[in-house]
Amino acid sequence: MDINLLYWKNEGKTFLSRLRIWISILEPGSLFSSDVQIKNARSIIGSTERKLNYEAGDAAWMLSLSSVYAGTGAVLPAVFRPQAFLPITAPLVVASFLPHSGVKPAIFWQFLLQSYVAGFSHANRNTLPDQGLNTSLKQVLLIVGSVAYATCAGAIPQIVKWRLGLSSPAFQVFFRSILPTPLSASLAYFNVVVVRSEESENGIQVFDSDGNSVGVSKAAAAKAVHETALSRAVLLGTTAALPNFLLFLLQKTRLLQKSPLLLSPLRHISTAIVLGLMIPVSFSLHPQLGTIEKKNLEKELQPAAVSGQLFYHKGL
Repeated sequence: MDINLLYWKNEGKTFLSRLRIWISILEPGSLFSSDVQIKNARSIIGSTERKLNYEAGDAAWMLSLSSVYAGTGAVLPAVFRPQAFLPITAPLVVASFLPHSGVKPAIFWQFLLQSYVAGFSHANRNTLPDQGLNTSLKQVLLIVGSVAYATCAGAIPQIVKWRLGLSSPAFQVFFRSILPTPLSASLAYFNVVVVRSEESENGIQVFDSDGNSVGVSKAAAAKAVHETALSRAVLLGTTAALPNFLLFLLQKTRLLQKSPLLLSPLRHISTAIVLGLMIPVSFSLHPQLGTIEKKNLEKELQPAAVSGQLFYHKGL
């Protein structure tokens, strides 16, 4: 078991402890760390014998947790590290929620958003040791298909609005404030499930309480993918819903009644703020080192669950 996973096993047992860790991990300054600095941090905090050095300092630990893929120990591309998620997705999410003047801009921003989210999920997936970070042609086609479908589906409010010429206030409220919430959540869930479908088909490694690999489980893979997809749905669904609810309340204030032009900037700012606040919350919903009960495992793996459960890497 990778030392990053051992850290999560010991330090990430509760939601609040995971939230504290993720807030530290998401500090964007570590994006500028070189591969040499990351590898040095790894050498300081642990070893191949899985002995952790908690006296190495938080900086070294956070650098390892934020920059190294726990499945292979390889350094993640900077653009797909957790601390890059907010700076990249914030403008894409805000732009995708804009009331565009046509269908093409809506499709363009949806394509950028769905492509990045798919790439992030793929880079932070779980893989078997013999696979490494290689991607099969089948999985590439599934990812491309997922991005294409999510792009078109995400632009549905704009497509319907412009193709049907709907301009009544009721339709405007529905397509601008109501529909984006379930649509964003469902597409986020769909994106992760399809991008990481290879895990459900092949299974992922499971570990005993001592960190030793005891086999490959499809049941654990399905649980890991579901948890990740659910957290992503909560992230983007809440980001779509909460700003609209806040603006609904603010519209009744004197300030916005006198200055209605402030409505759009407030919508964009609140969307970015809610996204930033929800990222560590969504990442913390489920443990990075998840557990699966013995009764839910494949029969051939149940004898290895001496403690009543086995552990697996959830991915991100």
